[in-house]
Amino acid sequence: MSRILLANRPCMGLAQYAFRPVLASRYNLVGDRRLMATGPPQNSEPKPPAQPTSPTDSAPKPPLWARVKHEAQHYWDGTKLLGLEMKISFKLVMKMSAGYELSRREMLQLKRTTTDVVRLVPFSAFVIIPFAELLLPIALKLFPNMLPSTYESKTDKQKKLENLRKTRAVMSEIIKEKKTHFKPSDITESQKMIFNSFYKHVRETGEPESREQLIQVARLFTDDTVLDNLTRPHLVAIAKYINLQPFGTDVMLRYRIRYKMLQLKKDDFALFYEGVDLLNSAELRTACASRGIRNLNVEDNVLRENLNIWLNMRLKDKIPSTLLIMATAYTYGDISSQKTLYDALCDVLSGIPDELYHEVKVNVVEEDEATNKSKMAQLREQEEIMREEEQQEKDAVVKVRDQLRLDDLDEPAAAIPAPAADKEPTTGEATKDCKPPQHTAK
Repeated sequence: MSRILLANRPCMGLAQYAFRPVLASRYNLVGDRRLMATGPPQNSEPKPPAQPTSPTDSAPKPPLWARVKHEAQHYWDGTKLLGLEMKISFKLVMKMSAGYELSRREMLQLKRTTTDVVRLVPFSAFVIIPFAELLLPIALKLFPNMLPSTYESKTDKQKKLENLRKTRAVMSEIIKEKKTHFKPSDITESQKMIFNSFYKHVRETGEPESREQLIQVARLFTDDTVLDNLTRPHLVAIAKYINLQPFGTDVMLRYRIRYKMLQLKKDDFALFYEGVDLLNSAELRTACASRGIRNLNVEDNVLRENLNIWLNMRLKDKIPSTLLIMATAYTYGDISSQKTLYDALCDVLSGIPDELYHEVKVNVVEEDEATNKSKMAQLREQEEIMREEEQQEKDAVVKVRDQLRLDDLDEPAAAIPAPAADKEPTTGEATKDCKPPQHTAK
């Protein structure tokens, strides 16, 4: 037995030496021994980490059938959502017809559903007319707002918001560059003194004497006065800033802006009555966006504070909403700006050019001492504006009669005392013009 083992030992040694290169090459034993003896090579450089690839770059494009199924599921879910909204809105209509009052959230729901149902009217033509559905993709490409809001995807909503932010940033620069051409009218002697003192102090120091003086001067500019005296570039800029398409004549554009501001005023009363704290995050951002307040990368508590400042300036200080829109436009493009809404309002009021400042001083502050020559120049200017509007109305296909008055919602103020001495309106007083009495069911 020992002879057999001794005889096999040289064979085992030969087999071990024969398979050592194979084992070394398989398990990298030689390299490991060298590394253990000499350490890592000195000239080797660490490889840079691999750049992370985005999911869209690395993920393969889904097949055509999967995309068709995804789009079909999306439109089916949108149809079910539209049906649910119509069911809820029908209950709201029955509630309103019974004499009950709808809350702000319910009114927004009813308005959104009504708009979606109206959009279905042109969309139904593609279903009724034979082979018209073949042109549906082209129609949706040309008119993306033809479908109800329930069929919009998340990507489409993000694109609309991004386009609106870019438009507002551009319009903010236009409003700041172009000087405003408006002036107050029908003011008393004491208000003329405040007006003259404000502009004199602002042109000398760059800021008003106090916030009370700023509020008193801002109250002199009513919404209708501002819109009636704005030029075409400013009307277009404001229309784009509040998400309106600037088509039509100046009269039509003023009418559409007035109607938008009228809805905004009613919403201010409803928000003040119900309270900003009851809004969730989505409703808060929507309310700020409708007023031109920047909401991108802004925390909810900051948005609530900005919205409360807007409501206080609008309802307690009684500052026109048109001036507030222009004030938010002054600070929208500058992300790092630390200016408050009051500072931006001062920039809006101080943006009147020197030529118009002298004209305002003659026609408003020193009206009794104005010469006939200056009055004739002002009449010629108004005549030129009326001639341009008349020419635009002749070329227009649709005639518009602008009879809306935004100042009818505001309480008339003959004498304007200092805001510090004003009695702050209670919730009922601030909303008595828009809050009808509640009806109870018997």
